[in-house]
Amino acid sequence: MKRFSLLVLLFIGCISFSSAQEDTTRMHQQSISKLLNPDSLRFNQNSIQIESMVNNPTNIDENGFDFSKEEKTFNFDIPKEKKFFNSSYSKFIIPTTLIAYGVLTRANKPLRELDLSTNHEVGEHISKKNPLDNYIQFAPAIMTYSLSFAGVKAKHNFRDQTLIMATSYLIMGATVQTVKSTTHIARPNGSNNNSFPSGHTATAFVGAHILFKEYKDTSPWIGIGGYAVATATGTMRVLNKKHWVSDVVTGAGIGILSTELGYMLLPVWHNILGIKEKEKSLVIVPTVNTGNMGIALAYAF
Repeated sequence: MKRFSLLVLLFIGCISFSSAQEDTTRMHQQSISKLLNPDSLRFNQNSIQIESMVNNPTNIDENGFDFSKEEKTFNFDIPKEKKFFNSSYSKFIIPTTLIAYGVLTRANKPLRELDLSTNHEVGEHISKKNPLDNYIQFAPAIMTYSLSFAGVKAKHNFRDQTLIMATSYLIMGATVQTVKSTTHIARPNGSNNNSFPSGHTATAFVGAHILFKEYKDTSPWIGIGGYAVATATGTMRVLNKKHWVSDVVTGAGIGILSTELGYMLLPVWHNILGIKEKEKSLVIVPTVNTGNMGIALAYAF
């Protein structure tokens, strides 16, 4: 449908960036293999192993044939070529593109027309409002903690997840509120002038991006589920006439960018708080009082 076509294209583009990076690396490795003899070379990601067959004179038979050879291997490290898509800057491409779209919409008439036409279509076909977006925006963040406590292996422990999440939400909240108070864009329903960008969408994408980064090595489907919930949050904001399409797209970019900055600042928090060890412990102590029994929990992180 036209009103959501741009959103779909943008999220497909996010996946395309990742696929393009993998294809580039694979083609680079295949081109090297064609230039060099595969019988005498072995490849891995960071080095080439060259094998040479050296005759062992002690194993030459009476006819002068050597049936035993000693294999020697020489390793030569290959400097890894630094490309843009495998650099530290590549993770900012997607959020920057999403934010740029929303900024350009303010001055670009065709993009603004998409906002207006989508809102018009929503008004004609959807009259009932659904308040579910006020709650599911927090679902990805809650899922991050739930999986961790359920024993699913995450990238960071509970303490570091909390530091990352707190930092990311602080950056996101400050950014969203600053832009809202500066731009004064009216909402589609005309309720106020705090439309741009979507705070609900930004909140959902902070949680979704943390969920993805914490559990992508365990299962990428966990992160995909989080992104699906975040996308549903943004879609519902448009259907409820609380935001324009550009508000939602920009909110998603701010959420992802804030999360990346939250991960970058984690070592800074470790230095400030003097965190060195990575140990955590859970102590369970039974308690008995007059007339009742129970347990006390102490969790060190």
